[in-house]
Amino acid sequence: MARQAERIGLFGGSFDPVHVAHLALARTALDTLGLDRLHWVPTRPWQKAGRELAADEHRAAMVALAIDGEPRYRLDRRELRRTGPSYTVDTVCELHAEHPGAWVFLLLGQDQYANLHTWKDWQSLLPLVTLAVAARDGRRPEPAPELAAVPHRLEMLAMPRLDVSATDIRTRLARGEPASALVPSLVTAPVARYIDQHRLYAAAPTTPRS
Repeated sequence: MARQAERIGLFGGSFDPVHVAHLALARTALDTLGLDRLHWVPTRPWQKAGRELAADEHRAAMVALAIDGEPRYRLDRRELRRTGPSYTVDTVCELHAEHPGAWVFLLLGQDQYANLHTWKDWQSLLPLVTLAVAARDGRRPEPAPELAAVPHRLEMLAMPRLDVSATDIRTRLARGEPASALVPSLVTAPVARYIDQHRLYAAAPTTPRS
């Protein structure tokens, strides 16, 4: 009997910080797509170049804490090891080279799907992956006209609505709210402890005027 092709998920993001909506999407992907493994890939997204991210090692460490205990999850640091801009199409090509014949599923939120046509070499990326897109409240995400005109494989991931954003988490922490107050609705307890330990996202102290 021929061995079935591996089913590998790719979940990239700044994860600044990783939060419960990321975990919910990952779990849904595991269950819906029957993944053998899911690579969590912290990135330095070139489209967010105007905002300073938490240090690479902190973002990777928070992901490692959040995914601990699920053997199908992998922390994949390859994009943090690259110099210069890093692009999803390069990571996908590397995964195909490492796992010949594998099916690669690219996990996307609705906003990412809508903007996929702005990604570098997106037309070269499409034949290499199946797009797995979060569908909140049973609504089918709509692609941009540029993407709709190009054939692509698509799987919908039915997701409950979770009003969680990394921006909101960072704002709360900058206001001085302790990270422990974010548990369990926004981040996991290990991630909250890490944020507190390293004072991530705290507002910079102001210098008193003389």
